[in-house]
Amino acid sequence: MDKEYKVLIIDDEEIVLDSCTEILAVEDFQINTAINGHTGLELLNEIQPDIVFVDLKMPGISGLEVLEKIHALDPSIVTVVITGYATIDSAVEAMKHNAYDFLPKPFTPDELRLLTKRGLEKRKLILETIALRREKELLQENFAAIVSHELKSPLGAVQQNLYFLIDELSDLLSEEQVGKFQRIKSRISDLLELINTWLRVYSTDLDTIKDHFKPVVMSTVIDNAVESITTHAARKDVEIISTLEDPIREILGDQGTLTEAVINISNNAVKYSYAGSKVLINLQEIDNDIVITISDSGVGISDEDLPLIFNDFYSGKSNDKNIQKGVGIGLAISKRIVEIHNGSISVESEMGKGSKFEIRLPVFEKNYNPIQQPSLISNN
Repeated sequence: MDKEYKVLIIDDEEIVLDSCTEILAVEDFQINTAINGHTGLELLNEIQPDIVFVDLKMPGISGLEVLEKIHALDPSIVTVVITGYATIDSAVEAMKHNAYDFLPKPFTPDELRLLTKRGLEKRKLILETIALRREKELLQENFAAIVSHELKSPLGAVQQNLYFLIDELSDLLSEEQVGKFQRIKSRISDLLELINTWLRVYSTDLDTIKDHFKPVVMSTVIDNAVESITTHAARKDVEIISTLEDPIREILGDQGTLTEAVINISNNAVKYSYAGSKVLINLQEIDNDIVITISDSGVGISDEDLPLIFNDFYSGKSNDKNIQKGVGIGLAISKRIVEIHNGSISVESEMGKGSKFEIRLPVFEKNYNPIQQPSLISNN
């Protein structure tokens, strides 16, 4: 282990502090000790340890309180409880206070060394994860800036000048030349749409919709989504069948982004369906949740792809030549939208038999009217 690691031991028994220091000294750690919780917390701010051993039973501030304060100050610090009053209940309670492990007294030198090494390895992994997350955030920030300023702005200028050029030359261009200009316009529009899609993935704007949440009728969301995908479905000869159970309480949220989430998933269902098949969209209320299920009997998702489909830019590894792959952001955005609404999204799928997506959103209790009686409305 690296000598740069810092170990803090908090225990009201000096013999425990001395023995732990002696045992761990051979590892060349920076070791600090404290005789009570208050002193330990003061040292915590000063030395910023990697791992802290905390006695569960101490006069004054208890070990559980110390664990709680350590986690509040820096949740990346690994904490281990050591105590002579080891019971299942005390171990469970310590774990609830974010302790990494539990070491009952008396313990052998090897047990202490082993647990220390394991705890420091855990700390290393935590710090690496934090660093990777920060690198990803910086990459996202830089990527958005580069895409916006270095790609989007020049393309926008080209597009604008192209419009002017087509207008100025309208009387001089042959039909073939007009067609070429139109194809150029179309390609530039496609590129700008792709760039805007990238920017949406790396934008934090979705968080701001929370400031404008209001009661939303989810049947309206479903109706709008179905209307939006109808043309796509007709081109593929796929029938959309929506079933809405009534009454359904409102949710608190943003109608526009919720509609987008349903559209994204429904569009995928259509895209991966076979001609002549159906996509089923069902809306119902179950156990204080509004539940939307979107099912198809299409190509399905492989076991390999299933855990990754909500990742940014993941479009799967299907070799089906009849399926046009997208850029892999629709499901990622949908998941973020649902989670911002304090909901969840899940999927079940089997290759060759189709997929079933389920969105769960908490109801807005304030708007519930218990006098209404349920009925079934089917929109085909």
